[in-house]
Amino acid sequence: MSAQPSLAVVEAETGTRTTGRYDYLKRILTARVYDVARETELERAPNLSARLANAVWLKREDNQPVFSFKLRGAYNKMAQLTPAQLERGVITASAGNHAQGVALSAARLGVKAVICVPVTTPQVKVDAVRTHGGPTVEVVQAGESYSDTYAHALRLQDERGLTFVHPFDDPDVIAGQGTVAMEILSQHQAPIHAIFVPIGGGGLA
Repeated sequence: MSAQPSLAVVEAETGTRTTGRYDYLKRILTARVYDVARETELERAPNLSARLANAVWLKREDNQPVFSFKLRGAYNKMAQLTPAQLERGVITASAGNHAQGVALSAARLGVKAVICVPVTTPQVKVDAVRTHGGPTVEVVQAGESYSDTYAHALRLQDERGLTFVHPFDDPDVIAGQGTVAMEILSQHQAPIHAIFVPIGGGGLA
């Protein structure tokens, strides 16, 4: 498991108090991502650093088992579910990386998962979901867009009594992704002047 700084150390160094509706800092420090995810490397990018005349470091989340940080949030959410919720199974809607994270998490936890993806999802991603999830995962292709797929997933959730694992709008999912930042703080002791996050779905931001 990653050696993350304690809550007291983080509060002292950042001047941040962990108060608020969801208490995200506490959630991040107690997230259960390392049952499946790994602490990824923070690597210096020499060519990019030279080109920009600055020190540029890359957080290698592409080295996760599903090649994305999305595994962190998906597993942390599912690890927080009650035994009764896990017994009923989970469902999600995703166009790619979150779907793979839920699939692998379901396989590790031994629970069934229904994963809804748009019909436009590349077959390689659909195959990856099935590979990571194995027999515990059912892939449902529905809708041309994520919005259509999401609506279909909500209907299936009600019909089957499943628990929804949202790709980004959930405090446990957010906390799981937040472990990336804690790793950066522990891996890079020098001052950090800026952090740039590629925005796709925006889950890591």
